[in-house]
Amino acid sequence: MTTSPQTHGRRPPNVLTIAGSDPSGGAGIQADLKTFSALGAFGTSVITALTAQSTRGVTGVHAVAPEFITAQLDTLLADVRIDAVKIGMVASPEVAKVIADALDRHRPGPVVLDPVMVAKGGDPLVDADAMRGVRETLLPRARVITPNRHEAAALLGIATPTDVATLRAAARALAELGADVVVVKGGGLAGEESVDVLWAEGDTEVLTAPRVATRNVHGTGCTLSSAIAALIARGADPRAAVREAKAYVTEAIARADVLEVGGGHGPVHHFHRWW
Repeated sequence: MTTSPQTHGRRPPNVLTIAGSDPSGGAGIQADLKTFSALGAFGTSVITALTAQSTRGVTGVHAVAPEFITAQLDTLLADVRIDAVKIGMVASPEVAKVIADALDRHRPGPVVLDPVMVAKGGDPLVDADAMRGVRETLLPRARVITPNRHEAAALLGIATPTDVATLRAAARALAELGADVVVVKGGGLAGEESVDVLWAEGDTEVLTAPRVATRNVHGTGCTLSSAIAALIARGADPRAAVREAKAYVTEAIARADVLEVGGGHGPVHHFHRWW
């Protein structure tokens, strides 16, 4: 059953996204804040990078200096109670370290880590040093991690999973690196269903949803991880939060063609329950 975004008299939780900016609004900080709002949480943000980006692609990236990321985090976390944190793309080991140090200083709510390192098609988005920083510095501090199958392979140093059995094996191996809950996204696999594998409490579970025929899937990974963070902040068990987040993203994809945003791969419909 889908949880209503209503808070039933309780104050909405505060959720933080630490990620890059997407001017087209489909991914990154913008997608995260929309998802938080759609699922009944108040969104806050710390920006790690600016991008020149549209639905057709990225033409430039301007990284925010680590010391200014620290300033953003310390200023916000000294004032605002944060009930859950979503971390997106981390482009260097220095950025991973300043984020980890801030988490240790301020002890906000549970962390959902979306290790944005490899594109759906398998192309690397960050270098080996950044991957190592995420694996060694941020992953052990995460309650939930949500890599795609290529990112799972990069984190583990193995071949990319190609079926449910290898997705299961990757999820179990990633849990041994420190995360409590692991979601390995298998959306790039062929078939009529979109398949992800969830590892939690010592066991794996296969999550399936109908594959939607649309090119408007920009930001699905950002949206899934931020949905999990919002639902955990609202009190959901992480395993239940993953299931509900997948259902939310599936419907956001199914309704994506209602929007008309750009001429490339457009965004999913974050506010499909409202518009």
